[in-house]
Amino acid sequence: MAQEIELKFIVKSDSVETLRQHLHTLTEEHIASSQLLNIYYETPDNWLRGHDMGLRIRGFDGQYEMTMKIAGRVIGGLHQRPEYNIPLTQPELDLARFPAEVWPDGVLPQDLQARAQPLFSTDFYREKWLVNVGESRIEIGLDLGEVKAGEFVEPICELELELLSGSPADILKLARQLINVSGLRQGSLSKAARGYHLAQGNAVRERRPTAILQTPAKASIEQAFAAALELALSQWQYHEELWVRGNEKAKADVLSAIALLRHTLALFGGIVPRKASAHLRDLLTQSEATITSAVSANTAVWSAQSALAKLVLTEWLVTQGWRTFLDEKAQAKFADSFKRFADVHLSRCAAELKKAFAQPLGDSYRDQLPRLARDIDSALLLAGHYDRARAVEWLENWQGLQHVIETRQRVEIEHFRNTAITQEPFWLHSGKR
Repeated sequence: MAQEIELKFIVKSDSVETLRQHLHTLTEEHIASSQLLNIYYETPDNWLRGHDMGLRIRGFDGQYEMTMKIAGRVIGGLHQRPEYNIPLTQPELDLARFPAEVWPDGVLPQDLQARAQPLFSTDFYREKWLVNVGESRIEIGLDLGEVKAGEFVEPICELELELLSGSPADILKLARQLINVSGLRQGSLSKAARGYHLAQGNAVRERRPTAILQTPAKASIEQAFAAALELALSQWQYHEELWVRGNEKAKADVLSAIALLRHTLALFGGIVPRKASAHLRDLLTQSEATITSAVSANTAVWSAQSALAKLVLTEWLVTQGWRTFLDEKAQAKFADSFKRFADVHLSRCAAELKKAFAQPLGDSYRDQLPRLARDIDSALLLAGHYDRARAVEWLENWQGLQHVIETRQRVEIEHFRNTAITQEPFWLHSGKR
């Protein structure tokens, strides 16, 4: 078993040659382009996908390799997951050769070999450069080709930085150098994820409302803080992809994701001092300005400001960069129960909203939109420990008020205001439900 750690970038097609020339200046260890053909397998009921497993056979230079990737973690474009590679003499599955630890129950399912069939393929040429950064050895791969599933085809134009040995921090250090080359953006969608989407009919990707943040039952405040940042970054990258693909409405979702990042830093600001996130907040401000003024996705998504902001946030999450700014008291607070933190802050959030909307506001409702958006974000980040149906209902009433104010539906505003301010709390409130 190997631990695959790699950072993925999407490359703008007209920037490939400039990028290639830049990579030649970094090292003399260059490996010429070679073709890689990959066949991905799945069962009719998506058993592998359901267990967060990816199975493929790769062919290269007359050789074959069977690979299984199992559940891991993706932060921004940094993918970290275990993988098992088995050499083959011919391109045919032989699942019994994987070790028992691959399988969820420690045993190869009896009928899996027969049920796993080709689902989609990737066919691309990979050119490689090997570099040393710090104490690490890193492979840079430039992939050009396509992913295919039936009648559907999507181009592959990617740069991957794979850690061969050393520290993930060195990958991020190298990435900081590379993003100064125009035409790069972090890619959170793997080739396999795109292949599955094509195989399922290549439906238009829909905008995705921010979901209530789910955290483990006994999560610490620090775990929730990191999870909230990851959620906001995921929303940013997902809607950035939609925007690039032509969905102009997704621009607003990108800005909302950046606002959620800002609010996360504010919500936990009683523990994490502002100086810990000063550089990140400056980059978010620059990205926000670039995106707001952009006339198209091409002028914003590929900008150095946006690329650097996402990369710095990724690095902050991977290295837990806030910890060096915490004294012992703050560290103890961060280790405390997120559930208690959520109870306190949901009560504050509700009290602020009830005060703001206690009376009809006439023509001044829109003045309260920033506060309303902020408190809705708070509830989304804090409500994951409670009864989901009640939390969703409580949120939907405030979101409904937000919508009718934004769309100037004057007749509906008072209905939503009255419903929202008279709701019972779904969290522990004054010692009772």
